Amino acid sequence: MAKAKKDLKAVEKLLLERKTELEQQKSELERQSLGLPQSEVSGEQAWDDGSADSGTATFERERDLSLAENIRDLLDKVELALEKVKGGTYGQCESCRKPVEAARLKALPYANLCIGCARKESGHR
Repeated sequence: MAKAKKDLKAVEKLLLERKTELEQQKSELERQSLGLPQSEVSGEQAWDDGSADSGTATFERERDLSLAENIRDLLDKVELALEKVKGGTYGQCESCRKPVEAARLKALPYANLCIGCARKESGHR
């Protein structure tokens, strides 16, 4: 049991580090988004500068929104994994309740499904 507690401490540390990284990425992305001139964000300048500039600004804004959504999703997963560490259910598949494979947890420490259940959920065999 002592080894399990030691392992959980290492996982918790890794998850906390990942959470910090994601929060920094989120802050940087928000800072960059706020750094755009207002006319580019609102599209006012698009008619003056031509459709190419408008398209670029729109693409960049959509990319930033997509990145921000991905970061928020990962943060949610990391925070849930941290709650599971504290609650004693870390590493248990949310679907079948069997242990999540160690290799999967090593690759994705916030994984909440075993490989079999993840495949079923994504529609793969």
